[in-house]
Amino acid sequence: MNASPLLLSAVSGDAAAGCAGYCRRCRREHRLGPGESRAAALRLMERLHREGTVDLFREQSRPDPGLSTEVLFGPARGKMFGVLQCCTADGTLRHLYAFSGQYEGRWLVPGWVPPVFDPEDFARVHDPLERRIKEMGRELDSPAISGERRLLLRRERRLLSRRLMLDLHGLYRLPNPRGEELPMAEAFLGNGNMPTGTGDCCAPKLLAEACRHGLRPLGLSEFYWGRENRSGTRDHGRFSSPCEEKCLPILGFMLCGLDGERT
Repeated sequence: MNASPLLLSAVSGDAAAGCAGYCRRCRREHRLGPGESRAAALRLMERLHREGTVDLFREQSRPDPGLSTEVLFGPARGKMFGVLQCCTADGTLRHLYAFSGQYEGRWLVPGWVPPVFDPEDFARVHDPLERRIKEMGRELDSPAISGERRLLLRRERRLLSRRLMLDLHGLYRLPNPRGEELPMAEAFLGNGNMPTGTGDCCAPKLLAEACRHGLRPLGLSEFYWGRENRSGTRDHGRFSSPCEEKCLPILGFMLCGLDGERT
């Protein structure tokens, strides 16, 4: 954590990183390279290193203690961050910033792009079913329930968990530069169920925000910040491409129609 992010960057990442994905509609791959976004990503690293918080765009003088980056170096481990360089219709450059998933239970943090769904809708769908699933878990922990009841409860909990995931995925709608929008399940390319967390990574969040505000993406850079992940595939301060499992199957649709694709 004490090493300078700028020094770390000298040995980190793939210079050709950005994002890409196959588009079913066009039957070809769409790609967005890093462009000049890496310089902004390095500046973001420096701020995270210096200030020790993701509350970087605050109006108050002191950062929110619940948004410290300390948690990223503990048992919960690190997180991906991303920067998308864009331009407005009149050519003004802008930068959008994202972190993957939630930050300490929060979908919304000032200055960072929101998720691709409405958080209020998410809570309305998620909270009641999640409470019931937890109640089932507590009942299963009880030694007083019969074996037959235990089997039925496990089956019911499994079905309820599956229903919750499907209901939540139904809230995700992905836009693209053509002005189209699809439910994520229709945009997703792949066999089987969508992995948990699909649509919550930096690239989809950033591209969705750009589309919804009429911004043209010019370059994308993502990096990992914090303690290495359990699989050892993500290291602190390293640039990386979006993940193959969750991002690649949806990015082709989200990049379709991007004028002047850049590599």
